Amino acid sequence: MKLRLLSGTALAVLGNAAFAACPAVTVADPMGVAAGAFPQQYELAEFEAAASCSMEFSANPEIADLNAAIQGNRDLPPLADRLPSEPLVVAPYDMIGTYGGTFDALSNNTEAGTSDFLSIRHVNLVRYSDDLTTIVPNVAKSWEWNDDFTELTMTLRKGHKWSDGAPFTSEDVRFWLENLSLDTNIREKAADYVLAGGEPIKIEIIDEQTFKFVLAAPKPGLLVHFATSYAQPFQPAHFLGMFHPALNSSADTQAAKYGFESGYEAVNYYFGASDWTDTPSPMLRDPAKATSLPYATQPTLESHIYVADTTEGRKLVANPYFHQVDTTGQQLPYISRQDELYKNDSEVRILALINGEVDYKSQSLQLPNAPILLENQENGDYSVQLKPTVAIPTLSFNVTSEDEAKRDLFAKPEFRKAMSAAINRDELNEVVFFGQGEPMAYTGFSPLPDFAAPYGKVGTEFDPAMAASTLDALGMVDVDEDGIRELPNGEDIVLNIQFATQGISGDLLELIAQHWTDIGVETTVKEVTPDEYRAAQSANELDVLAWWKGEPLAIALGTNEGLVPPFGSYFTHRTGMKWAEYIDSDGASGIAPPAWVDDLIDEVAMLQSAAPGSAEASAAGEAIAKAFTDNMLFIGTVIAPSPIVYRNGLKNVTEFKTSSYEYYRTYPYRASQWFLAEDN
Repeated sequence: MKLRLLSGTALAVLGNAAFAACPAVTVADPMGVAAGAFPQQYELAEFEAAASCSMEFSANPEIADLNAAIQGNRDLPPLADRLPSEPLVVAPYDMIGTYGGTFDALSNNTEAGTSDFLSIRHVNLVRYSDDLTTIVPNVAKSWEWNDDFTELTMTLRKGHKWSDGAPFTSEDVRFWLENLSLDTNIREKAADYVLAGGEPIKIEIIDEQTFKFVLAAPKPGLLVHFATSYAQPFQPAHFLGMFHPALNSSADTQAAKYGFESGYEAVNYYFGASDWTDTPSPMLRDPAKATSLPYATQPTLESHIYVADTTEGRKLVANPYFHQVDTTGQQLPYISRQDELYKNDSEVRILALINGEVDYKSQSLQLPNAPILLENQENGDYSVQLKPTVAIPTLSFNVTSEDEAKRDLFAKPEFRKAMSAAINRDELNEVVFFGQGEPMAYTGFSPLPDFAAPYGKVGTEFDPAMAASTLDALGMVDVDEDGIRELPNGEDIVLNIQFATQGISGDLLELIAQHWTDIGVETTVKEVTPDEYRAAQSANELDVLAWWKGEPLAIALGTNEGLVPPFGSYFTHRTGMKWAEYIDSDGASGIAPPAWVDDLIDEVAMLQSAAPGSAEASAAGEAIAKAFTDNMLFIGTVIAPSPIVYRNGLKNVTEFKTSSYEYYRTYPYRASQWFLAEDN
């Protein structure tokens, strides 16, 4: 049951009466207190000076019980020993909240459709404010670049602690970089965001709260990466370090006490082989073993922490050491518990939403879902926001297919352009997106920067005659005169588009399949789960890949993941898997990419190292946009708004600027200050 609260006015009165030391400043009512250096938040001393007050702190009355549910945690010390000496002061959007309740979330499956829920409790060194322009402090208190963007100095909060009460320090950042991200026993290949100029980023520890990233080449986008990525550049060295052979000579012995064959196995058991923070915990992987481990899940800095993990869903409780407070001194988060339920069927998820069973949902919802959601919002007691997206639904052909005949055809830009010209995007917009979308090519960037704007419509014209004549010229003709074209070698071909609703609309693909069949390329559509889709994509088994793609310029400056082979991660849209293999193996295996891909890689490196906004950056960016549209590796369709759904009992939800994974979903909108104002 969720805590039933009073009206907003009564809540504000109660908040002021209980916490009179500092005014109950909100974004809606700043109460005459001047804004801080960053929007909607303050450092403690900054707020006390602005409000002429001395803040008194208070905690969730349930916090001891919540802490008791966290395996491995000791009894709680006083609040003063749990908060940093410099907590981040957050101004709630509408009103000071009240503690309690259980937040009901809905995801698709373990590691599928969960990033929206992850973003609700997420923290990183910094974040974007909800204007999606201003980077503001979060875990880090401050930062400073040198003049040429080769040194980034960051300062943490004194007294900040992990969810188990252990100190969080610069050592936890060094441990993440040197002992996890750059240790080939953990990660076979270093991610681009820990490289600069192709060389690993280095770290210099200045003191417990201060460290410096030292880069071999300028990389101004590194800070943006921290503001938008699920990857957290800190890990609990005090815990994982006891299993790491580089930090503990007895690591293997220590790991053996808990049934691991080596220290590295123990580290990977908790951390996994990537920075994705949603890998199954020991509670799911091995429930019997989990109870004997020091922690059922590793300590966190996030607002909530796992206490149960099954194939049906997960349960979390508030982090008793969370580093944020509201303007009256109440430790955040307000919400005591989170329950995440898995429903892998799109129709079942929609039904749960219209029945009012879910507090918030954005991921896996698309504009075709909007009519039924809008129609039922009064009965379901929820609200719907329709917001622009960054991502474009795209298709690509497997240019490194295992089938040589298909590979030869798919690898030809002329073929890809013909298939793009066969798509009637105006029909897609009217039928699937109710006329609310816009036809858009994929340029490597979305939204379009000025330098890419001239390329935004390249190849989006509907021209089935051109498509047919091009296919004829390529030798893809109807040999047996049954109305269906064969491959140039005479073999039959049927394009089977597999898709997951998490990544693209089935209605969209059904129409595209008809467009392609109309020009003689027989095409079918089959819905699969996200896990099935990703497994087939990773195994290089798909002929046609279908998922959204988006790449804001600011994010591209921090990581090249979406711009070089295989042009995405496990969780997104990838093609050219064997091009990537060839590059990673220095030509020992895989398939050599065409020359334009080599040039593209060079332009991406130039873009990342150039000063933002400079002529050099714009020239590199334009070259990238031209390369993508000249070669039509990804076929853009129509970009359209997406729904965001939240129950009316969930308070302090602001108007979103966008519905997008690229800005890490809910992270800019400060879910730690959400609270529940009625039974659910």
